[in-house]
Amino acid sequence: MKTALVTGASSGIGEATVIRLLKDGYQVYAGARRLERMKGLKAAGARLLSLDLTDEASMVAAVADIRSSSGRLDALVNNAGYGAYGSLEEVPLAEARRQLEVNLFGQARLIQLALPMMRAQGKGRIINVTSVGGRFGEPFGTWYHASKYALEGLSDCLRMELAPLGIKVSVIEPGAINTEWPAIAGRSLAETSGHGPYAEWAVPHAQVLSSPTALADFASPPEVVANTIARALKSWRPRTRYATGGGAKMFMTLNWLLSDRIKDRLSARAFRGYARKAKSPA
Repeated sequence: MKTALVTGASSGIGEATVIRLLKDGYQVYAGARRLERMKGLKAAGARLLSLDLTDEASMVAAVADIRSSSGRLDALVNNAGYGAYGSLEEVPLAEARRQLEVNLFGQARLIQLALPMMRAQGKGRIINVTSVGGRFGEPFGTWYHASKYALEGLSDCLRMELAPLGIKVSVIEPGAINTEWPAIAGRSLAETSGHGPYAEWAVPHAQVLSSPTALADFASPPEVVANTIARALKSWRPRTRYATGGGAKMFMTLNWLLSDRIKDRLSARAFRGYARKAKSPA
């Protein structure tokens, strides 16, 4: 039986991915800080791991648990992450470092820990969940986007390093997805920049992120991303990148076609429009 480790499994894309891979016949290790939120996954057959990407001992213990109980790891799905939003001027560097610790260095450390098993097997799959935000930016998402841009670059280099070893690396780039992530990012932005010199622009931006309706027209359920991850894992020759869900392919096409200045103007105009929609009565 193939084994997979999915991080950030307590909700959203991670939870949906665990369920999908269980259906596909994997022995799935579901990793997250909040074990109490994964009782349903345990009942479905997943093995729960306490996993904190800012804690070295936690990551070492999780991979050691997989090694001792299964002796192999066929797929690592690096999904865990969050968005620390706010103006660059106002986000404390301690929070910026934590953002990179979770979204980049924690992912890299898990890869380091997983690779000895994959090398011994002569094969393996690494799936790094980035974002369409790993290819273009938005105001007030400086550190989040920086972490996703960096994970994209890490994945490109890693893919070439591991190809001779039979280990394949793919990036998943979700668009707008119906999870708790936007609301958390919106609260972060409001708390950090909602009362200072950037408040005039930050407040409506936070309202868009926090609104359950502003992006509802094109947001996709997390199962769309989970299905894409499953497809990448099944493929004999997986693509290097999969843009999926919530306008992702449209965003990537526009990113390729448009100049940076035009993209800046369109982004500002779009967020103003979504902000008006978020304020309007249902």
